[in-house]
Amino acid sequence: MASDRSGDELRTQGAALWAELVRAAGLRGHPWRQPVLATTCALRGAQARTVVLREVSPGDHALIVYTDARTSKLAQLDRDPRAQLVCWSPVLGWQLRLSCVVTSESDGLDVTSRWATLRHTRAAQDYLSPQAPGSALSTPGDAAEKTPGAVRGTFTLLRAQVLEMDWLALDPDGHRRAVFDYRDTAAPQARWLVP
Repeated sequence: MASDRSGDELRTQGAALWAELVRAAGLRGHPWRQPVLATTCALRGAQARTVVLREVSPGDHALIVYTDARTSKLAQLDRDPRAQLVCWSPVLGWQLRLSCVVTSESDGLDVTSRWATLRHTRAAQDYLSPQAPGSALSTPGDAAEKTPGAVRGTFTLLRAQVLEMDWLALDPDGHRRAVFDYRDTAAPQARWLVP
């Protein structure tokens, strides 16, 4: 009986985590909207940077992030698609680590439809620079001219397929931790862990 209650509690917590990710993707001020994406680089080892969570698909266990096709993270993911996203919410006291396999898309309907929505916003300028992210500038903010709106530039989707979520709740009354494994999509597994 205790095992059934524990299983129900794990399922409820897993659903709450996905609901929070969906909320984060749609709410600018949500702390999980800007997770840290960690990849590996053959020369420099682990590389981490903040990205913006754009979409979440709980049923598919997938997350969408936008990027520039010329970024180093894309080259790193081409070599090794394994990555981790880390979310932290000081309000909830929750840390969520998402182990993923990340693929990129620069063409096709998914990219075109999202670009159609994005192209008239200020954010579109991030993908229209003739210089790649990380290029040297003579003065801060002295990026080369950008071509507004007309073309898709270097806009690319990153689709992170979540294989595992590791949730840690920090609470003065007692920390809690659980892992949710989605490798077997037909039978996802969840278990409690020592915090």
